Amino acid sequence: MVGPVIDVHTHVVPPGWPDLGSPEDLWLRRDSPATATVMQGDREFRRITDACWNADTRLADMDADGIDVQVVLPTPVFFGYDREPADAVRVAGIFNDLTLEVTAQAPDRLIPFCQVPLQDPDAACRELDRCLQAGHRGVEIGNHVRDRDLDDAGVLMFLQHCAAQDVPVFVHPWDMDRTARTDPWMLEWLVSMPAETQLSLLHLALSGAFDRLPDSLRIGFAHGGGSFAYWAGRADNAWHARRDLVGADSENPPSHYASRVYVDSVVFSGASLDVLLDVHGPERVVLGSDYPYPLGERPAGAVIRGAHVSDDVRQRLLSTNAEHFLRPPVR
Repeated sequence: MVGPVIDVHTHVVPPGWPDLGSPEDLWLRRDSPATATVMQGDREFRRITDACWNADTRLADMDADGIDVQVVLPTPVFFGYDREPADAVRVAGIFNDLTLEVTAQAPDRLIPFCQVPLQDPDAACRELDRCLQAGHRGVEIGNHVRDRDLDDAGVLMFLQHCAAQDVPVFVHPWDMDRTARTDPWMLEWLVSMPAETQLSLLHLALSGAFDRLPDSLRIGFAHGGGSFAYWAGRADNAWHARRDLVGADSENPPSHYASRVYVDSVVFSGASLDVLLDVHGPERVVLGSDYPYPLGERPAGAVIRGAHVSDDVRQRLLSTNAEHFLRPPVR
């Protein structure tokens, strides 16, 4: 193996933060030195462990899994896209600065990505620039802002700014619609979450946004790009069959743009990984684990290491592709 093994999809929750200003805002209840609960008002949102903030715990897990470097992303529930822009700037700044405190515990192994107030593209650009100066290496965004998807003019302006700054962007689904049908058995996470990512990739493809965005934009999508790869053929068929309704705004069918994006390997089976390699190409799949959350992959990279691929492809998936996504390379 040449080069570090890089996990591009892990999350952070700081060990505490100031009062955000509203009784329904998120806060952290520390239950023990190694456990805590993210609270929303007086309701439990998510139980977590110190792997979210303690570098020693995180590094021990990385060593056990054979991971050299992690990209440390915000947890999407903190995005704050429903806030007034000025308030969202404040909240983003709080969590971005706290993320740097976590990653500073092991700066050679933990790479921080920031969040931005995407509901205000100008403010998002300013916060990104501030964070780059402070030490962040990239940015994570949600796949939509209320009813505005990634093809929204303001979001595209922000993505163009990222391309101009040569900054990698990681897109994470969030804020899924909840219904009585998705409440049982975590179906919101099992069905709605991958569908959200497919929806946003189709927005970028069918709107012609990919045709207008520069090829230099480095943009990655969580959870293997959601459902996109598995239904790209259906989307292509519709593009060809009904160009008047489906393909009028884009120069090419949706699968043409699969090589424009990176997708992570959090798909949990070799068969699913084969689909990603076929649709997106072996140069565009990167190791991701969704660490430290319980629906993530442990050991991180297990599917890639067990895949029936050549040594060259395995090297790409474990290391080289992520280095290209992150640029400059991690050493």
